[in-house]
Amino acid sequence: MNNADANQPPPFEGRTRCATEAALPAAAPRGGGGWAPAPLSAWGERLGRGETFALATRANRFPPELHTHDRFGNRIDEVAFDPAWHELMTLAMREGEHCAPWQEPRTGAQVARAAAFLLHAEVENGTQCPLTMTFAAGPVLRRHAGAFPALSETWLPRSRGRDYDPRSLPVAAKTSALFGMGMTERQGGSDVRANLTRAERIADGTYRLTGHKWFFSAPMSDAHLVLAQAAGGLSCFLLPRLLPDGVRNAVRIDRLKDKLGNRSNASAEVVFEGAFAWLLGDEGRGVPVIIEMVQQTRLDCAIGSAGLMRGALAQALHHASYRRAFGRPLAEQPLMQNVLADLVLESEAATALVLRLARAFEADAPEHERAFARLATPAVKYWVCKRAPTLLAEALEVFGGNGYVEESALPRMYREAPLNSIWEGAGNVICLDVLRAARREPAAVEAVMSELAAARGANPRLDGHVAALASALRDPELAERDARRISGSIATALAAALLVQHAPPAIGEAYCASRLDPGYAGAFGALTAGAGEETLLARGRVA
Repeated sequence: MNNADANQPPPFEGRTRCATEAALPAAAPRGGGGWAPAPLSAWGERLGRGETFALATRANRFPPELHTHDRFGNRIDEVAFDPAWHELMTLAMREGEHCAPWQEPRTGAQVARAAAFLLHAEVENGTQCPLTMTFAAGPVLRRHAGAFPALSETWLPRSRGRDYDPRSLPVAAKTSALFGMGMTERQGGSDVRANLTRAERIADGTYRLTGHKWFFSAPMSDAHLVLAQAAGGLSCFLLPRLLPDGVRNAVRIDRLKDKLGNRSNASAEVVFEGAFAWLLGDEGRGVPVIIEMVQQTRLDCAIGSAGLMRGALAQALHHASYRRAFGRPLAEQPLMQNVLADLVLESEAATALVLRLARAFEADAPEHERAFARLATPAVKYWVCKRAPTLLAEALEVFGGNGYVEESALPRMYREAPLNSIWEGAGNVICLDVLRAARREPAAVEAVMSELAAARGANPRLDGHVAALASALRDPELAERDARRISGSIATALAAALLVQHAPPAIGEAYCASRLDPGYAGAFGALTAGAGEETLLARGRVA
């Protein structure tokens, strides 16, 4: 019996990922990347192949394993990955997801890289962790390139290498280097100033770290940026995995985390036993140094969540187009159309938000764009990452029982969905950062309001929403308890403004009519009559 006779859709694999939704190809040129559609299309074609989906499945079915000792009883602290992991990393590093805007800082480079990262997120997410941390380390390494000779001579150029090199060798012997991050500790979590790890300066100006890290991301990276308490206060350090002479640094991996999702990637608990490290910046300035890395990784959290949403939506639309029930395809049934059209709206908004935000990270971005990013980054990260699990659950439900079995890949994607909301600051932490920026940086508030002013008059609901938001953001008594409400209001306002300006009229109108309605409850499939479901569905269908 073939698939059609069995009322089953054909395989989803084999479709060009860049063609999924019209929003992505249009956004890169709008952000200055007029040169980007061709390489993005090629990258999307490679990601859409059946063998790439098979690699993603295998890398997550056979997660990394910790080998603490060799057969002679020597401590080695090595993490072994399935070959599928290495193949996926090879593809992504060749694409330049970890370095392209630093390597070629031309106009639109950040937007094009964000689009490529988003496409990757539709297929596999664990491999994105070391890529995003290496990418985010780039500005920190460049800013502190003079801290010690090896940083500018060896580490910085290898952080931009596109030949994936997983060998356990000193960095000088490698073609590329990957970076991880180690901030959180057992007793502190997000409160990194409670860190207990100590850093002792020795005569040659280097440091020795003693303590632990509760989440040490991608432990097989060539180096990590870590926080520790020095004599002058909490400071940031570059900690290599191997020393220049090839000896393993004094970092003991106690165990790998058994995580809900992101299972292809390794996260570890580690102990520093007098580990060698270099200081980045000044003692006591660890948070300002590493926050530059955190700002970049927050952007990638939002991009990754938008990619997950796009991937799940594309599969749901594909399934509903072929699956028949009660005499006709699911996609032709009014209530299902309402649900799918609503998912398209949410995904389109997320895609527009993250690609607009990426534009504020361009190397040539003016100061008002950088001010915009300081407020918009946490707001967009909060909102998009919070919406992803809800959308994934709804997309899975389109499949019914078929979506609940592992072969569909929807369960894996669903398990991935909460991670980006937790990583780099969970909801409350992120929203308090929004509040802090609103209170302390008038230029950031004005930059966001200027962005929203470009859409003035396009939709009365949006105009009313923006007026209320402006009043709230400029209120000196803005309360901490309202931080989530304000963060969500910023993100939905920005999304609505982007859609009414750049998407077909039906998209912008439907988004404003639903998301900006005071009675909006957040449940999908409750669009009112006249929402233009056919236009929405056509916008989201897979090529």
